[in-house]
Amino acid sequence: MKHIIILGDGMADHKVERLGGKTLLQYADTPYMDMLAKKGRCGRLVTVPDGYQPGSEVANTAILGYDLDKVYEGRGPLEAASIGYEMRPDDMAIRCNIITLDDGKIKNHHGGHLSTEDGTELINYLNEQLGDDRVQFIPGIQYRHLLVIRGGNKHITCSPPHDHPDEEWKPLLVKGENDTTGDNVRMTPDETANLINELILRSQSLLENHPINQKRKAEGKPMANSIWPWSPGYRPSMQTIAEMYPEVKSGAVISAVDLIRGIGHYAGLRIIKVEGATGLYNTNYEGKAKAAIEALRNDDFVFLHVEASDEAGHDGDLNLKLQTIENLDRRIVEPIYNEVKTWDEPVCIALLPDHPTPVEVRTHVQEPVPFVIYYPGITPDDVKEYDEVNCVGGAYGMLRLQQFMQEFMKIK
Repeated sequence: MKHIIILGDGMADHKVERLGGKTLLQYADTPYMDMLAKKGRCGRLVTVPDGYQPGSEVANTAILGYDLDKVYEGRGPLEAASIGYEMRPDDMAIRCNIITLDDGKIKNHHGGHLSTEDGTELINYLNEQLGDDRVQFIPGIQYRHLLVIRGGNKHITCSPPHDHPDEEWKPLLVKGENDTTGDNVRMTPDETANLINELILRSQSLLENHPINQKRKAEGKPMANSIWPWSPGYRPSMQTIAEMYPEVKSGAVISAVDLIRGIGHYAGLRIIKVEGATGLYNTNYEGKAKAAIEALRNDDFVFLHVEASDEAGHDGDLNLKLQTIENLDRRIVEPIYNEVKTWDEPVCIALLPDHPTPVEVRTHVQEPVPFVIYYPGITPDDVKEYDEVNCVGGAYGMLRLQQFMQEFMKIK
């Protein structure tokens, strides 16, 4: 039995009055998700442990079966792994967004949906102007980049920019925490926070006057006018998926997002990059589906991650999020199901989000998500439609954290 997880990032949502009191998954036209629900077994999953923020780095790591208390080191190190930066023992890596500030507030967390080309030029420019032996900016994808501080201290409080749309940015600057580790080699938390805040302020004047932003301003587009670092950590220590589940001899991860690729790197999964995969509504769905099918021919386990619904949720765009859900159904689930159902070796398919990103909240929330598991020969439960409401009655009930992967990999 081969295994594939299809994950629609942020796909779950709340009931919306504009949709007649339905959630987006209830309202959207998703015949293939519903077919999996009818033929498979459903449930709900708690993806975020108590005490953790409901970020994708936390939820996806938990879904893959890891104990966050043992392995969690923030987004920064995961981004570093995906980019190919090998962290040194004294490095602190922190995710570095390029965002839009306007009228003293965080306008968006993505700099007006920067292209990778423009984002790379801006972050390399900042590295030329602000980088030194201690500070290094490393380009990633679109607005998602990396800041490495040699000797930096991870015991700082940062505010993820996607959690604070339309809020004043100055009160959200980095603050030092108490560090009880007694680490005398690294900077103090306050020193680290002060350095990052200085970089934020200096980046604003540099980015404001960069030709890319002057052009964006002239075209009436949001300016990518500030960095916003968040989610720091040191190099993590994680078992691979194969070490946790010996039946997985090889596996692959498919995503447009550095964070997910980084988790895959530490999980020992082969990273597959699909041309035209953007992390947005216009991502290359067909290319991702084809890559997943090809990977399943050779690998035992595939983790296919699609970011589009999460970005639409952060933007508060109801119609776009509905479109991304229907695209996932028709352009990912349908071709994968129709292909693997013809194979001699059966494939077990799981479908779920990592967390809800409700369009009327515009940020992640810490709530259980619906999931479905299907494979040829499974005894179905009574659920007929895949959504947040119907999956409550699924046979799996409510699972927590690592229990999902344990149940999924039991199927052989």
